[in-house]
Amino acid sequence: MQLGLFSLMTLRDHPDGAVGVMRDTKKMVQTAEELDFDIAWFAEHHFANYSSSPSPLMMCSYAAGWTKKIKLGPGVIVLPLYNPLRVAQEIAVADTQMEGRLVVGMGTGYQQYEFDRYGAAIEDKVDVFLEYWDVIEKALVDGEVEYKGKFFSVPKTSFAVSTQQKPLPPIFVTSSHPKLLDRFKRWNATPFIAASTLGSPVLYKMGDGLNKAWESIGENPLKKPLAIMQYVNITDSRSEALAVGERARYVGRMAYHLRQAELPVDDKGYIRDEPYDGEYTLDQYADNMVVGDPYVVAEKMIADIKRLNPSNYTCNFSFGCMPIEKAHNSIMRFKKEVVPLIEKELGPLSDIAVENKPVKKAS
Repeated sequence: MQLGLFSLMTLRDHPDGAVGVMRDTKKMVQTAEELDFDIAWFAEHHFANYSSSPSPLMMCSYAAGWTKKIKLGPGVIVLPLYNPLRVAQEIAVADTQMEGRLVVGMGTGYQQYEFDRYGAAIEDKVDVFLEYWDVIEKALVDGEVEYKGKFFSVPKTSFAVSTQQKPLPPIFVTSSHPKLLDRFKRWNATPFIAASTLGSPVLYKMGDGLNKAWESIGENPLKKPLAIMQYVNITDSRSEALAVGERARYVGRMAYHLRQAELPVDDKGYIRDEPYDGEYTLDQYADNMVVGDPYVVAEKMIADIKRLNPSNYTCNFSFGCMPIEKAHNSIMRFKKEVVPLIEKELGPLSDIAVENKPVKKAS
């Protein structure tokens, strides 16, 4: 099982603003590399302070200059918002810049606010995604593409730059739509599911839905890779856990509002911290995420691993514009105190594998 680090890069109350968030992200990624994490992921979201990373491939290229071995990935490219010819070229250049360390995460997107402002129809997102991927695949694998589709057409075009990893870098997709799963079977792509701040109860429902989708196309879910992402934080008291829950609640509120056509924003252009009907209490956030002392965090992760059998477990330690001291302390304690507890129960993380499909640890 691989370990991943996820960077959402939310702007909220950082004393140094976006520059500070960028600096903190760099420190967390470099620390993850030092602690032998396998992949560092960078989010993609637009226009709002929910994330200060509108271009995850740009973040991957940036990180390539100050990392050496950790794999780097967009988490994820919201493909319907792009021109696929540009995406293909940028994937090739990014993998070249980092000499074959790129992993490619792609998704259909879900935020109505973003789609409206890019002039994209969210109801067409799956079909648009599939056409765009046809173009990208031909460009990167064949070095040439000529395509005429419903949503995109291009005359015969050659590509001078290709990826270092042949035929393609590892692919992750954040969709359990049967059409996408079927399309990416040939690449053994890894579905990537995340319930964000809602934690394990919702993540498990997503896992069940993914399994049904695999079965609907005649595939055995037990033989398929799976990546999951959880919000993780090491705390030493209930009051500290509730403070972490408040950071998560802020993220959850922003995510809710971004699903709407309009945003409630303040005079800085930040999404206002407005509640919505049915949201979690702070206790629910703290209990449902992977938050607690090292023993509680290990117990929750063991439960996730036994329930979902992931080939990649990605952690977001720095959410809601978490102070860097708190986030950094959590990732350090995670490796020193939590991982040994997990391995005592389940054996070495690198040996935890999907049935009949061992997962190789990044070198």
